[in-house]
Amino acid sequence: MENQEKKPVIYSGIQPTGVITIGNYFGAVKNWTQLPEQYDCYYSIVDLHSITVRQEPKKLRENTKNLLAFYIAAGLDPKQNILYLQSSVRQHAELAWILNCFTYMGELSRMTQFKDKSQKHGENINAGLFTYPVLMAADILLYQTDLVPIGDDQKQHLELARDIAIRLNNEYSGLFKVPEAYYGKVGARIKSLQEPEKKMSKSDENVNAFISVLDEPAQIRNKIKRAVTDSLGEVNYTDDQPGVKNLLDIYICSTKETKEQALEKFAGQGYGYLKEETANALIAELEPIQKEFARIVADKAYLEEILKENGQKAAYNAEKTLRKVKKKVGFLEI
Repeated sequence: MENQEKKPVIYSGIQPTGVITIGNYFGAVKNWTQLPEQYDCYYSIVDLHSITVRQEPKKLRENTKNLLAFYIAAGLDPKQNILYLQSSVRQHAELAWILNCFTYMGELSRMTQFKDKSQKHGENINAGLFTYPVLMAADILLYQTDLVPIGDDQKQHLELARDIAIRLNNEYSGLFKVPEAYYGKVGARIKSLQEPEKKMSKSDENVNAFISVLDEPAQIRNKIKRAVTDSLGEVNYTDDQPGVKNLLDIYICSTKETKEQALEKFAGQGYGYLKEETANALIAELEPIQKEFARIVADKAYLEEILKENGQKAAYNAEKTLRKVKKKVGFLEI
């Protein structure tokens, strides 16, 4: 059998906490579909992370299956990518504990996401929320990851993962690869439709601020129609017009047009035309995904089979790293 050169590893994950926005799709999953030829890809449903905020158990199970169905419907082939459930691979939690013992309280207290989430969920500031970045570091380092697709809000967490990897490598030599950031295309920065200075978020209290990949055409048209623009009345791709720029990004991501082609199309046109064409393009982009999602999510046996098979693959590779770490730190091999 001919030896195949080992490909670099990419790791990322999404929490199964309900709505999957077009920000998730354009900024992450659509880019991921292009990567398997060049990389070994691990895409996790990070349900351990999701319970740092209280979840209704039945809804969490439903959201987990929905997210897996979306992964596949959006073009992530489970034969080319390892799509798995974080909680089914015990090595994540085991490595996270070990890394906790090499992470300093001061490092975690400086994490801006902890500060933000603590303010939003003041009634439930738990230890899991505080050590969330250490579990994220374990997720990444467990697979000897080379590249991590991230948005701006995850830069600090990746830096911590790198610091932890370097710290343990200095202590025990050669335990982990030190991961680098991987930045996708334009869609990585889809913004809120109501506050285009900040990113689109499924947790936004204003439902008109985000679009779900499963929204019906009428909902999509209505949300885009209500999207914030400005009083200038000209379609330009500039930071001075964040609302218009965001609509252009959605249009560009939904078509195969370049920024230059889009600007030429909308030159001299009003915002009404921009919104109408953006809605049309987005609906056309999401329609086949929504149909495939409906087919896949109804096949529970298929989804369970994918989780079982891919979970076994992930666990096999994760155990290689964990065994090495446990030996280096001094645990008995039994």
